[in-house]
Amino acid sequence: MLFDIEVKISLKRGMLNPEATTIERSLDLLGYKVKNVKTDEIIKFQMEGEDREVIRSNVTDMCERLLCNPVIHDYKINVIPQNMACGK
Repeated sequence: MLFDIEVKISLKRGMLNPEATTIERSLDLLGYKVKNVKTDEIIKFQMEGEDREVIRSNVTDMCERLLCNPVIHDYKINVIPQNMACGK
């Protein structure tokens, strides 16, 4: 079975986010008043397997070891069997 995987990575609460600060300041210079800009990263890929929980465990391991820094990042994992994706 093929699974669509989506990992959303964001900075933990209280961490400085210079990218978001730059965006907020730049938008202000363009005349837009925005607050609380956040930047997240979304990584999407597919994995083959039979057990959704084993896939989730593998993706968690990927996040802890490579995809993010668990000291400063939070992450959310979405595992969708491909036959259920997009109303199939």
